[in-house]
Amino acid sequence: RALSPRPAVAVRCQEGQLAVTVRRDLFGTGRPVRAAELSLGTASCPPLSPNPAQAFVTFVAALHECGSTLQVTPDSLIYRTTLFYKPTPSGNPLIVRATPAEVPIECHYPRKSNVSSGAVHPTWAPFRSTLAAQERLQFSLRLMDDDWSKERLSNGFQLGDSLRFQADVTSEGHVPLRLFVDQCVATAAPDRSSSPRYAFIDLGGCLVDSRAEDTGSAFVSPRPRPESLRFLVDAFKFAGDVGNLLYVSCHLRVSPAGQAPNPWNKACSFSKASGLWAPLEGTAAICSCCDTGSCPSP
Repeated sequence: RALSPRPAVAVRCQEGQLAVTVRRDLFGTGRPVRAAELSLGTASCPPLSPNPAQAFVTFVAALHECGSTLQVTPDSLIYRTTLFYKPTPSGNPLIVRATPAEVPIECHYPRKSNVSSGAVHPTWAPFRSTLAAQERLQFSLRLMDDDWSKERLSNGFQLGDSLRFQADVTSEGHVPLRLFVDQCVATAAPDRSSSPRYAFIDLGGCLVDSRAEDTGSAFVSPRPRPESLRFLVDAFKFAGDVGNLLYVSCHLRVSPAGQAPNPWNKACSFSKASGLWAPLEGTAAICSCCDTGSCPSP
């Protein structure tokens, strides 16, 4: 049986690049095209240095080069580009001897396996799902009962009581996270910028109320889990305020769980026993700015 002739345009989709081989007799007419009349993609990438003696012209380009486009489907990554043939005008401007041509080129890669010959088989999450997970971070701040086992049903306290706060973040399919409380402000009115106001956590994670005399305010160690943070604050009220309500608003933030705590990501309480600021995690150096008030912004 006779072998089929080699195609006019052949494509090899490799791990990080594609190779396109173009037969000089592109149209099978016996009239070879010039290498300079061929280009790849909207960026008009030229071929490799051609050898006039060879019957083929070769292009090699990275998947994202030469103006290629990427389409993501549930099962595949599809890179698309175009081979352009743009013939040079003939010597006589009144006649045309060749017609431009465009050859679409595609490389398909499975999303749930590895295209290399190595033994690594990563787990792929659909890009749309990853975006959705980022948008579905759910933060909560709750008052807890005395043993932290459940949410406290009553929000009434007496001076001398301890308020047990638990902050949490939940997500779907997100990378592991560690939760921090940058600031908590108490006000006598719902507007967190109203006066009087008291920031009992400030400076990106310093529990400044623990610095006051005769308070047991502190972050609780250890965490139940990286995405949860507990802290105690002694009950208080504003001097001269005849009302019985306090409004508390907190700014919660997350960082990757694998990232070590630092001056931007910290939970610091003042230890009256040592007279020093102590971090919930990390080294004491990350809390040094709690006294100076010069903590960097996250």
